[in-house]
Amino acid sequence: MKDVMILMGAGQIGMAIARRMGQGMKILVGDKNLKNAEAITKIMNEAGFDALPFETDLSSRKDIKATIAKAMEYGEIKMLVNAAGVSPSQASIETILKVDLYGTAVLLEEVGKVIAKGGVGVTISSQSGWRMPQLTAEQDRQLATTPTEELLDLEILKPENIKDTLHAYQMAKRCNEKRVMAESVKWGERGARINAVAPGIIVTPLALDEFKGPRGDFYKNMFAKCPAGRPGTADEVANVAELLMSDKGAFITGSTFLIDGGATSSYYYGPLQPQ
Repeated sequence: MKDVMILMGAGQIGMAIARRMGQGMKILVGDKNLKNAEAITKIMNEAGFDALPFETDLSSRKDIKATIAKAMEYGEIKMLVNAAGVSPSQASIETILKVDLYGTAVLLEEVGKVIAKGGVGVTISSQSGWRMPQLTAEQDRQLATTPTEELLDLEILKPENIKDTLHAYQMAKRCNEKRVMAESVKWGERGARINAVAPGIIVTPLALDEFKGPRGDFYKNMFAKCPAGRPGTADEVANVAELLMSDKGAFITGSTFLIDGGATSSYYYGPLQPQ
C-alpha cells in the first residue's frame, strides 16, 4: 500500500504539480477524456512516477465517489490536486457552472470526508474571480456554505442572472475560493489542509484555445500590459503549490494565492483598467 494522490484534470498545470509532489506515491490521474489521462500517465511513468489513468467526470458526484474509491484501493489519500475544468471559450454557461463550480465543490466535500491525517489539497482557481464586482457578504456565504446539491439553485446562479460564459467562469472561480475557505474548517477536523491557487495567463493547451477564441486579443493585451510582461508557465504555478502542499506551508489553509504576473493589480490600478 502507498500514500495516494488524486490528480483531477490531465493537463499541464496538474502534471507539473504532481511531478513536483508525487514522488513515491500512487497517483490516480482522473480526466473525462481517458486518452488525455493515459497520455499524462505515460509521460509520468516514463519519468519514474507510479501513475494510473482513470476516466471520470468532475460534474458527476457518482464519478467523483468512484474515483475516490479507486484511489483508496491503493492506500490512504494524502494529496488532492484539482486542475480539472473548462474555460469560457470551451463550454456553455450551464457546463461551466456544472463542472467548475458544482463539480469542484463536490470534489472538495467528498475528498474531505476521507483525506488522511496530515493530508493536503490544492485546487486551481483563476485570477478571473478577482475581477468580478464584489458580492454581498450574504452571497459569499451562500457560495461558501450552501449544500452542494442546492448550489446551482441559488438566485445569483440562475441563467437569467449570468450574463455570458465569462461571467459564469468568474462566478465559478469565486465560488471555488469560498468553498476552499469553508471546507478548510472541515478538513482541519481531520488534521488536513486545503488551499487554492489562482493563476493568470499560463501557457497551456487551454490557454492557447483562449488565444484563438473571441477574447484572444484581450488575453494577449492582458499579459503584455501586466507588470511581468509575459504569460506564466505551469512550473511557476507548481512552485506555489509546492509551498502550499509541503511542510513549509503547514500553517496555510483555507487560502487562495494569486499568481498572475500582476495582471489583477494592473486591472485595478494600471494600464489594464477598463476604460
